[in-house]
Amino acid sequence: MRSLFWRILAAFWLALLLVAGLSILLGRALNQDTWIIARYPGLHDLARQWTVLYETRGPEAAQSLLDTRRQQYELSVQVLDESGQRLVNGTYLPRPPRPHGGFDRESLPRFPWRQLSQEYTSSRTEQTYLFIYRIPHPALQAWHRGSLLWPLSALGIALVVLTVFSLLLTLSITRPLNRLRRAVHDLGQTSYQQDSLARLSRRGDELGVLARDFNRMGARLQRLIGSQRQLLRDVSHELRSPLARLRIALALAERAEPEQRAAMWPRLEQECDRLEALIGEILALARLDADPGPASRIELLPLLERLRGDAQLLGPEQHITLDVSPELGLDGWQDMLERALDNLLRNALRFNPADKPLEIRARPDGERLHIDIRDHGPGASEEHLAHLGEPFFRAPNQSSPGHGLGLAIARRAIERHGGRLRLGNHPDGGFLASIDLPMHRQIG
Repeated sequence: MRSLFWRILAAFWLALLLVAGLSILLGRALNQDTWIIARYPGLHDLARQWTVLYETRGPEAAQSLLDTRRQQYELSVQVLDESGQRLVNGTYLPRPPRPHGGFDRESLPRFPWRQLSQEYTSSRTEQTYLFIYRIPHPALQAWHRGSLLWPLSALGIALVVLTVFSLLLTLSITRPLNRLRRAVHDLGQTSYQQDSLARLSRRGDELGVLARDFNRMGARLQRLIGSQRQLLRDVSHELRSPLARLRIALALAERAEPEQRAAMWPRLEQECDRLEALIGEILALARLDADPGPASRIELLPLLERLRGDAQLLGPEQHITLDVSPELGLDGWQDMLERALDNLLRNALRFNPADKPLEIRARPDGERLHIDIRDHGPGASEEHLAHLGEPFFRAPNQSSPGHGLGLAIARRAIERHGGRLRLGNHPDGGFLASIDLPMHRQIG
């Protein structure tokens, strides 16, 4: 992963090292002897020219060269041989007298010149000469001010490189952040498109990880918003039918005779009961998204035995078998899980024939708990299996009472426990509801 952290850290240290290194190099370059000897106009190629004149034309010609350089550049030169003896008179000027009176002697330089030395070996005689130069400080400072073009050019190039590098680094951060900002705005306007961050999510740094997480969050929020809208439409549709029947029954009761009105009261009570049951199921589904409070330990066998007893009151002719170990249990919310299992058991009772058992089996699998509820009914068609568990979904050929919320409540309750509900047909016939739950995990 190309970490953005390391990229920013490397850019910071690279800029710091580049500026510091360039400053040190420039400071040394402007003050070291070799730099001055190689570039100062009066010293450029002086050693070679003097050596050629001295060896070919004698000391007078060599001394004349030094006198010319002194007049042109205020340059003092002395030339020594390998034994330290002067070869020519040179052009050393007498040292000016030190000022007295009101001058601060400590603020004045010890010598009024900069002294440099250079060894030069003749290519003809292989004789080595020592050149000692003295450049007055004012002349050297004036030359320094006029010779800063190359250092300033180097500094300018370094600043341009740093600026371009910083600009690219800044754009690599701000442009993805702007795309994320637009995606957040679109999400707030419920017009988020998941492919808007597709390119950013392919990055290998922290911004790519953030974009992938944001895509998952956006997709989940879009699904939640869509499901909430669909739920509101379904709720309004489901409530409209019993309310319309109640309104018709009340209108008929107003025009009916007292005997007919008394006969219509049971129908009104039935419609009120249906409406109350529907509202109760809708509230139960909505409560599953609220904070259920702290989880507690649930013993599975007593819970299933109690649910089996309640189910046999509704279907005395049914035979319900339990295959559950007494030590099985899990962490969760008992009321929520009990309602989910009760809905699945009641759904199985509707379709299970009386001559065959309804089977409930629970088994552990590591840290997971598997619960299977199987009936021997006709099962569900393949085209309807994918929609089972959706709010208010009922198969077109389903004649049993209900509003299509039982399986939706069961699925949502199991998901709140960190589990998964799978609904399908059993290979040997009938319908199978399989529940996969964590046993010892902290419930969030």
